[in-house]
Amino acid sequence: MNQDEALSNLNDYNEILQSEVYVDLERLRILARHGIPNELRGEVWKYLLGVQQADRSKELTNSKARKEDYEQIDKIDPDVARRIRGEVARFQRRAPFLDGLHYLGRFENIIIAYLNTNRDAEYHPALISLCAPFVFVLEKEWDAYYCFERLMLTLEEEVDLNEWSTSWLQHILSKEMQFEDLVQLWDAYFAIPYFLDLHPFVCLAILLNARENLEDLEQSEIRTMLLRLPYMDIQRTLAEAYNLRHESMERQLSEDGEFL
Repeated sequence: MNQDEALSNLNDYNEILQSEVYVDLERLRILARHGIPNELRGEVWKYLLGVQQADRSKELTNSKARKEDYEQIDKIDPDVARRIRGEVARFQRRAPFLDGLHYLGRFENIIIAYLNTNRDAEYHPALISLCAPFVFVLEKEWDAYYCFERLMLTLEEEVDLNEWSTSWLQHILSKEMQFEDLVQLWDAYFAIPYFLDLHPFVCLAILLNARENLEDLEQSEIRTMLLRLPYMDIQRTLAEAYNLRHESMERQLSEDGEFL
């Protein structure tokens, strides 16, 4: 979008977020499906993920309670901390804007807090890439933690990791997609209910767009490209994913009708 459109979009967000009584979540979701301004992404994500309540009268109380609850969580596990440091160092090589001890400490605290709170969860290197957008986007560590926890609980409830075979599906492209593209994709995901229903069609749209390039590559080159996706037009990809899902639903209805 051009400068005037970007300013108008920013004003629309500010009008919603600065409401004195109640944040209009439905309007916020509609806007977020088309992207969130960088400077407001963290604040918007908190509302979209249900970490921050729409009722502004409870905002300060809820924020204070989140901070106090987070401070009480055990964040010590030397073995997991060592594994996190190793994986973060590898991740930072492809995301240098997350370099530094400040970010490393946040990765350690958030992931260990999550594992210590959710005892059924086990450490996996993919937790780094799933946590990274929240570490980068959210100013307060406790807000990053609660947003990360909301996402992980959604994945655990909706995704059978024994049945879903690829990293693209298991980790919602957090390991493969360019970071700038990933946060734009998650803008749209967090704005819609049951975003995991759309995700396979996003993956399919990416493959269809890359098909011609993939046909010219050797097997090893194909694997490399699919593990490190190039930059892409996220709004176009989402539009194509919606079209693919619509076509799939129409085919299903047609096939069901044939058996009636």
